[in-house]
Amino acid sequence: MLEALSISLNKAAVLGFVSYIVGAAVLFALFQFIYTRLTPHKEFELIRSGNVAAAIALGGAIIGFAIPASNVIAYSISILDFVVWAVIAAFVQLLAFLMTSLVLKGASQRIQNGEIAAGIYVAAVAISVGMLNAACMTPSQN
Repeated sequence: MLEALSISLNKAAVLGFVSYIVGAAVLFALFQFIYTRLTPHKEFELIRSGNVAAAIALGGAIIGFAIPASNVIAYSISILDFVVWAVIAAFVQLLAFLMTSLVLKGASQRIQNGEIAAGIYVAAVAISVGMLNAACMTPSQN
């Protein structure tokens, strides 16, 4: 049993894990930072004041980013490969929010007003886009 553990927890495996988890944490935080700066409403301020719609919408956005980012980690060939594709995933999520705002007029104001329906719709679009994004980031078997 110890031998099996030493094989799976070798120096290269542990270093790879640490590299990817730190990279993922940094990109996750960076995505949240950029997303909350680009949206017209102040998510964390709204969430601190108990706005459920803001929490749902932001939660959907970060899940929508994490889904393709996790897929990229599973299939990437290097940290640089992971970072490049995670940045693309973040860009797609930001674009999804902009498109959602065009479809649902006043989405940001609705979220500020605490309209849960708007928060759910924004989150559903973000998660759906994240799932589609992840599927598109799976290497083809040519």
